Amino acid sequence: MTKHGINAAAVSAAVVLAAFGPAPGSAAASPHSRTAGPGPAVVSRFVPAPCPKPPEPIAALSTARCGFLEVPENRSLKVPENHAATAGRTIRLAVAVIPATSAKPAEDPVVFMAGGPGGDTFDDIPFLVDSGLNRDRALIVMAQRGNLYDRPHLACPELDRFSAEYVGLGHDSRQAERLLLDSVKNCRNRLAADGTDLSAYNTTENAADFADLRTALGIPRWNVYGYSYGSDLALTYLREHPQGIRAVAIDSVTPPHIATLPWTWSSAREGIENLLDACAAEPGCKRRYPDLRRTLTEQVRRLEARPLTLNARPPSGGDPVKVVLDGGALLNLLVANAVKPPDVPAAIEELAHGRPERFARARAADSVQTVGRTAHGLTESVACAEWVPGSTPSDVLKAGRRAFPGWPDTVLAQAPQLPFQHRVCRVWDVPDRTSTQRVATVSTVPTLIVSGTFDTKTGASWAREAARTLPRSTSVRIPGIGHWVVPQSPCAQRVLASFLARPTAPDTDCVAGLTPKPFTIIPK
Repeated sequence: MTKHGINAAAVSAAVVLAAFGPAPGSAAASPHSRTAGPGPAVVSRFVPAPCPKPPEPIAALSTARCGFLEVPENRSLKVPENHAATAGRTIRLAVAVIPATSAKPAEDPVVFMAGGPGGDTFDDIPFLVDSGLNRDRALIVMAQRGNLYDRPHLACPELDRFSAEYVGLGHDSRQAERLLLDSVKNCRNRLAADGTDLSAYNTTENAADFADLRTALGIPRWNVYGYSYGSDLALTYLREHPQGIRAVAIDSVTPPHIATLPWTWSSAREGIENLLDACAAEPGCKRRYPDLRRTLTEQVRRLEARPLTLNARPPSGGDPVKVVLDGGALLNLLVANAVKPPDVPAAIEELAHGRPERFARARAADSVQTVGRTAHGLTESVACAEWVPGSTPSDVLKAGRRAFPGWPDTVLAQAPQLPFQHRVCRVWDVPDRTSTQRVATVSTVPTLIVSGTFDTKTGASWAREAARTLPRSTSVRIPGIGHWVVPQSPCAQRVLASFLARPTAPDTDCVAGLTPKPFTIIPK
């Protein structure tokens, strides 16, 4: 997606509040207090500041009002009575308020909760704008704690460099494991030496940040839209801070109470199986690629027994790089949607006939990393506190065997896209938060749940689990779409707009009759 110009002029707190009309108590100009255990209140407040300046300018920021939300790094710390109210470390979270394009926008804005965790939230703005999120109401974007443009930013260049090198290594090789664990250790030690409390970078604190943001901006009511990890965060926020929430939309849902490492296998199987079934249901695809399921299994086994090492040019250009294609790499490319769904049957057929170029180029793409952009510190702190505890490597393997019977154990022993994660978490060493986080959200707030049938990261069937305790929820399933549905589906965009306009009676008629895009048919 192309992004255009930016105007990073400073703004005042009064201007920020003007987007929403009169603000009770002028909360953005005055600090918002939150009590953190015994002792005096700690302070959260909004501070106006220029908008960020991304390397690729984002057009919507040219009219946005920006600043930082200052919050305590760790709200659970007890502040001694004889300390000032501002005692303890505070952090700053980047915020942008993007105005509505409508001449008469609704008074209740929509706040966005990004996936990840750890990706650049501001990089999602063009997709949100193109999806119409700010058409009828203001759009508020805040980088989750530790993300790019926050202070501190929990980047791990060590892990970015590992990811670039990993394309040329076996997915479960000893060399890959050693390099990964060394990278994790070096990043953790550096962040800890800087004074970062890694235990404070979790979903509970993220949710409290958004609660403080609403109050600091003086917004009586708003709507929430989150995808992937952002759905986990949105449901946590709804459970812990229901005040002021008009409606919640979650896309590619990760219910907090089922987000565990073994769970990743069920989602991978569901997305892949749905794609294979869709090919079998399309006459042209079925004729050209008969028994695609068997072909895929054969290729996973073959590559795991005899990995291919070849040179491939990254899709973004540049010199060819060494890549290793083994069974685990093939699985992870499918889970990552590295080959677009319409091309997957063709890519599997080509691979079976000695033409691995599509998958090789997709693997080579990860050799090009923007070093220092991703907040791996947040990623690992959430994963190691909330997703990994309570399971063992044996549990992961058992879940893999259930998902893909007959596939090699060397493929199934590593959770998709999270290799060696139990060992990583022993190095990262943050407290277990599962008793706090793995709790179902029970709420009567109107909720929209959007899923894609080809989603290999957060399987579409998990919408039912989320909806079980959300009696006023509406679920829609979009055929042929993978992870993060709304930007990819005009129908999903219409449903979301209708939901935000009428949360209890959204128009879902466009979903009926939808089918996946036609699959790519290559000559025999």
